[in-house]
Amino acid sequence: MSTGFTPDPAILFFVFGLAAGLMRSNLEIPPAVSRFLSLYLLMALGLKGGFALAHSGWDSSVASALGIAVGLAVAVPAAGFLLLRRWLSAFDAAAVAATYGSVSAVTFITATQHLDDLGLAYGGHLAAAMALMESPAIVMAVLLANWVRRRQPPAPGAPAVPPARMGHVLHEALTDGAQLLLIGSMVVGLVTGPSGEAAMKPFTGDLFKGMLSFFLLDMGLTAARHIGGLRGRSPALVGYAVLAPPVHAALAAALAAAAGLSAGDGALLMVLAASASYIAVPAVVRHAIPEAQPALYLGMSLGITFPLNILVGIPLYTAAAVWVLG
Repeated sequence: MSTGFTPDPAILFFVFGLAAGLMRSNLEIPPAVSRFLSLYLLMALGLKGGFALAHSGWDSSVASALGIAVGLAVAVPAAGFLLLRRWLSAFDAAAVAATYGSVSAVTFITATQHLDDLGLAYGGHLAAAMALMESPAIVMAVLLANWVRRRQPPAPGAPAVPPARMGHVLHEALTDGAQLLLIGSMVVGLVTGPSGEAAMKPFTGDLFKGMLSFFLLDMGLTAARHIGGLRGRSPALVGYAVLAPPVHAALAAALAAAAGLSAGDGALLMVLAASASYIAVPAVVRHAIPEAQPALYLGMSLGITFPLNILVGIPLYTAAAVWVLG
C-alpha cells in the first residue's frame, strides 16, 4: 500500500479556492450554503463513526485512543501558552493556545477521506475523540484570561472587562450545535448498525466526496481572506503556525506507539493534534476574551496552519503513522 500523496479532487478544489481568494475574485459561497455543507459533513462523519463502532465494538484500544486525545487537549494549550508568552500578551497567548489546543473538524474529515482512499482502516471512535478534544482548550484559555485579569489592571482609559462566567463558557463549549450533531449522529449510527448503514449509504458514501470538495472550495476562499491578518507580526508567530502542528503530531505519534494503536488510529490522532480550530474556539474566545485580537489567532490558524495541513500535513502524518505504527 502506498501512502504517497496523489492529486485528489477535493484538495484541488481547496487549492482553486485559495488561488481565487488570493486573486481577489468575486467568487463566493453563500454563508447559508457553507453552513449546510459543514452540518452535512459532521452528520455523515458521525454516522460513519457510529456504523464502524457497531461493527468493531469497544475495546482497550478505544479507551487508549480517547485517553490520549484528552491528554493532548490539555497538554497542547498549556505548553502553547507558556511558549507564546515570549511574543504575545497574556490574552493573545491564551487565545492562540486555545486555537491550537482545539481541533479542526474539516481537517479531520479530509484526513478520513484520505485514509479511505488509501484503504487504511481506522476506528469509528476517533470521531468521539475529536468531540472530546474541542472543549478543554477553550476552558483552559478562559481560566487563564480570568487569572490575568485578576492580576493585571486594565490600561489607563480602557474599560474594565469582567471575568468571563465559567458556567456560560462551559454551556457554550459543551452544547455547541455542531458538536452535538456529531455525537448524536454517532449514537444513531451505533444504534442502527448494519441496517442503518445500508439505508444511509447514498448519504454517507456517494455524496460525501462531492460535498467535501464544495466545502473545501469555500475554505480555500476563506483561508485566503485571513492570510493578511499576519502582516507586520513577529516572524516567530509564523514559525509557530508552521512548526507547532508537526511537533504536536509527533507527540501524538509517540503516545499512539506507546499505546500500541493501529496506523489508521495513530494517523487521525496526529491530524487532530496538529490541527487548529477556526470555528468553535474563535466563536467562544471572541466574547470570553475580548482583549485578544481575532485577526491574530484566525490569521495563524486559518491563514497558515489549515492550508499547510490540508496540502502537506495529512499525507505526511499518514506516511509517518504507517512507518511508526504499521
